[in-house]
Amino acid sequence: MRRPLYGWLTSEALSITGTRVTMIAIPLFVLETTGSPTKTGLVALAEMLPMVLAKVLGGPVIDRLGARRVAITCDVGSVGAVAAIPLLYDAGLMSFGLLLALVAVAGTLRGPGDAAKHALVPTIVAEAGVPMERVTGLASTVERTASMLGAGLAGLLVAALGAANALLIDAASFALSAAVLAWATRPLAAVEVAEAEESDPAPYAEQLRAGWRFLRGDPVLLGITVMVALTNLVDAAWAAVLMPVWAVESGHGAAGLGLVFAVFSGASAVGAVTAAVWAARLPRYATYLVAFLVCGAPRFVVMAFDSPAAVIGVIVVAAGFAAGFLNPILGAVIFERIPAPLVGRVSSLTTAMCFALLPFGGLAGGILVSAGGLPFAMAVCGAAYFAFTMLPALDPRWREMDRRPEPAGATM
Repeated sequence: MRRPLYGWLTSEALSITGTRVTMIAIPLFVLETTGSPTKTGLVALAEMLPMVLAKVLGGPVIDRLGARRVAITCDVGSVGAVAAIPLLYDAGLMSFGLLLALVAVAGTLRGPGDAAKHALVPTIVAEAGVPMERVTGLASTVERTASMLGAGLAGLLVAALGAANALLIDAASFALSAAVLAWATRPLAAVEVAEAEESDPAPYAEQLRAGWRFLRGDPVLLGITVMVALTNLVDAAWAAVLMPVWAVESGHGAAGLGLVFAVFSGASAVGAVTAAVWAARLPRYATYLVAFLVCGAPRFVVMAFDSPAAVIGVIVVAAGFAAGFLNPILGAVIFERIPAPLVGRVSSLTTAMCFALLPFGGLAGGILVSAGGLPFAMAVCGAAYFAFTMLPALDPRWREMDRRPEPAGATM
């Protein structure tokens, strides 16, 4: 049955679009109301830190209550947390401390909510009867497309309605996301109840430790998680600091910066669609290495050496397209290696670890630019990216990525 798959993808699109609106509207709201960059940074930290912690701690809850139930509940809770910000502000009841608390609640809900939707993937794959790469490829396409459109929509909403009212639209998107997910995945409810009744009866702390023991004991799964965390750190430095500095120093300005990001996102979406169709037939290990060779160091190199716009355009398109193959492949490997009873715990831990270094990317980029200038910073980040992604070529255990599970009903 494909209804859960299509509904889940639609819910993801709505949720991601709303999240992107939040990411732009809340900082602008803080700047409009306080005029303080420092307070804006505190608000970002107040959302990010609880989100990462909730991802880590929410895994056993997802396995115990069911991913579907947790995902819907967190989306419904996000409606109230996000809508309360503009409503209390309009009523003259908003203080900075209360804003920090509401943003922290929103982050706390987003952590397990996102993890629960992620944990639904194996069940949806089984229900739809399609290859894992097909679902992870479609999910990556939705994520990249919704991220690109959500950023543009946020700009339009803030310009037309103001940052506060834009958050009301965002709250509505979470409500719609929850409704779509509840309707589309209703056929999975009975399965979820049965799994919850058979779930591990161990205490919460022991369940949390069991997830960590499994992750630590799987070299490929742990290696992927650490590698993605490190590349996310470099990508955050590139997007938050290095590219804005490049836009100013090169004279391309905000328009050039926006064009680069839009082209990269668009090419990534095309790559993800292609991966959804073809990745199940490709060797995963070789595709991983080639994709990272193309999407990693080259974009740092062309920016470091003040390359012509045409060269930059070609590299950005190629890098974006190659990047589109990565999440479908890595996602498929991750889900295939986690036993069904541990999906919530282990997938929550992996995504939390992948997010853990993101807040430090901008800081690292700023330090590098201040220490040696933009070319130096681009060169260091490009070299680091190459090292982080190519070290698996020296470890034969990573070739286990090519091991796919036996099709259902296969005979020995």
